[in-house]
Amino acid sequence: MSMISEGTRVLIVDDEDGIRYGLENLFTREGYKVFSAGNEETALEILRNENIDAAMFDIKLKESSGMELLEKALDIVPDLVVIMITGYGNIKDSVKAIKQGASDYILKPIDNINLLESLRKNIELKNLRNENRYLKYELRQNLNVKEFLTVNPAVREIVDIVDKVKNTSTSILISGESGTGKEILARYIHFTSNRRDENFIGVNCAALSDSLLLSELFGHEKGAFTGAVSRHQGKFELADKGTLFLDEIGDMSLEIQAKLLRVLEERSFERVGGIKQINTDVRIIAATNRNLTEMMNKGTFRRDLFFRLNVISVHLPPLKDRVDDIPLLVDFFLKKYSSQYGKKINGIHPVLMNKLKAYKWPGNIRELQNLINQAVLLSEGGEITSFHGDLGFTENDSVKIDNIPGNLKEASERVAAAFEARRISETLARNGWNKSKTSRELGITRKTLDKKIEKYGL
Repeated sequence: MSMISEGTRVLIVDDEDGIRYGLENLFTREGYKVFSAGNEETALEILRNENIDAAMFDIKLKESSGMELLEKALDIVPDLVVIMITGYGNIKDSVKAIKQGASDYILKPIDNINLLESLRKNIELKNLRNENRYLKYELRQNLNVKEFLTVNPAVREIVDIVDKVKNTSTSILISGESGTGKEILARYIHFTSNRRDENFIGVNCAALSDSLLLSELFGHEKGAFTGAVSRHQGKFELADKGTLFLDEIGDMSLEIQAKLLRVLEERSFERVGGIKQINTDVRIIAATNRNLTEMMNKGTFRRDLFFRLNVISVHLPPLKDRVDDIPLLVDFFLKKYSSQYGKKINGIHPVLMNKLKAYKWPGNIRELQNLINQAVLLSEGGEITSFHGDLGFTENDSVKIDNIPGNLKEASERVAAAFEARRISETLARNGWNKSKTSRELGITRKTLDKKIEKYGL
């Protein structure tokens, strides 16, 4: 029997006691956690209060229709695996049920082997779809980090520290200015740890209101608030056995801090609007660009939460204090954007490299990344020999409008793209990568902003 049965929760709904009890015994012997109901009301109550993975519904119930129950069940648990049990005369209805979201149907008299195989197959398909969804997300982000690029001794020491604790469930707090690579370090910790095969889930605590952040972290039940049309799994559930990255933890309100502290202490929580305790095994990595010690003294950050998060703490220095990493980072970004734009660029002129090392980088690595992105986008040769934009360089270091290659249309598109990428990057950095605030300031929709971030590799 497949190992998917371990911990899998199954609901059986049939108004015939003999069939119901027989199926209960069958699935219990196979290692499933079994729930059963003889009517629609009891079945829906179980679906609301238990994390059911799969269900078997008799298509003919005495007091209701299995078809109606299917619709209501999928409204509560949208990804529920449902197998309809039917007599020979109801095959037409069973096919209709497949179109409405059922996974399969089994004819009476029930063949136990076929039923078990159908359940196993459909649960595996469901798990595969979920895994593929997260895999595609990670591939889109291109942030499956297995190496943290640095030759700087201070940063190497940080990497050595996290390497010693990455295989534990210990909370880690990463501090540092915006753009110093806090999320990259968090991803490095996860993807090189023994949790690498589980989910890495990130939440920007500064980007959401209290009510939305509560729902994002803990999920919500259907009807918990206006617009909650179905049950929603929160990040703690999605990150179970994996890593939950809480970015900008210093922007979390005291109310949310109290709820987070309770989860860290009890390793369990309830969804918004729910009463069922949900256990969770997540490793917390928190990050902040704020001084949490000052915030504690002012009463805006809880001391007990700080000590829970600050079991292991590291501080990423600004780019101006790790100048020896600049050539390494430049080479990485040159290869990334050369590949993205289909260009062959081998390096950067030594004079420009010296100027990069002398620059103070208020936007840190994110600013350097944006500069190289623009330079590659505008470059025509095999070496970067000039920059476009005002980064404290002299006039001679910037591309002059009349020197941009291509006809008028091509040159205009290059300049416009470089300006747009720079404007978006600067606005994002100024707003702490709050996309909603940035899109409002730029006068574009959130969807358009996301497309442009992907287009320019920001």
